[in-house]
Amino acid sequence: MAKFKGKDPKKGKRIAQPSPLPSTPNYDLEPPVFCFRYLDKTHGLDNCDKDEKAALVSTLYKLSQLTWRELRLAPRHGVGYEIINRNSFRVTIPKHITEDVDLIAFRFSGLKPMVGYRNEAIFRIVWLDRSFEVYDHGN
Repeated sequence: MAKFKGKDPKKGKRIAQPSPLPSTPNYDLEPPVFCFRYLDKTHGLDNCDKDEKAALVSTLYKLSQLTWRELRLAPRHGVGYEIINRNSFRVTIPKHITEDVDLIAFRFSGLKPMVGYRNEAIFRIVWLDRSFEVYDHGN
């Protein structure tokens, strides 16, 4: 409940003190939100079969039940993720993804990578690497 500072001289009622400004959000403590806006057409949903699409939806649901912090600490071949070295990409990285942005991979449908980048709490999915062609998996 808001604290009261004094009376409004015109109405004789108390005036509520303004609420403090919200603090800067800590996105690490929030669950991810998923975005398909930048999904590559060559490595996107149209190339996935029915089982892969179902696995993708199931994976997105599981990931959305955890915070970014929990995902960062989880095993990379479990519900966690790994940062992919830019030099290992075999496809062109879109120009809107600047050099300072980490490209990360979650797994869906077995060990098939879902690759994209994080922007605050949003994970922007760029590639569904169902055939392991998007980057060199040799590391």
